[in-house]
Amino acid sequence: MHRYTYPCPLRWADADAYGHVNNAKFLQYMEEARTRMFQEMLPADEAGRRQHAFVVGRSIVDYRAPLQYREEPVDVHVWVVRARAATLELGYEIRDAEQLYAEATTTLAAYNLDTGRPRRLSETEKEFLAHYTEA
Repeated sequence: MHRYTYPCPLRWADADAYGHVNNAKFLQYMEEARTRMFQEMLPADEAGRRQHAFVVGRSIVDYRAPLQYREEPVDVHVWVVRARAATLELGYEIRDAEQLYAEATTTLAAYNLDTGRPRRLSETEKEFLAHYTEA
């Protein structure tokens, strides 16, 4: 299994009054990593992306340590826990070399924005996701 790694920059506005990254920002970091990972899989044109979209149905985050604001990015690792006919579950770690800050999962549904309905994963999507699937 390969993990997709996104070096996520921290923004000054991400920090709360205590100087650490607000917990809600972790979901945004996961979204950024997932979106960049999926860029390789999604169609290049807007119409194709609308017909091959994904929507989040569930997110679970386990916070392991506070992440202090800093200039260096934090790594967001993403992998596929499982892919089914129309849904997939992604796993995440938000970490650096010394510390694990959060572990998380999201469940996504394959979705056609034009019809407003769920759809099946395409063969191209299944092949792409298999590269990042846990053994």
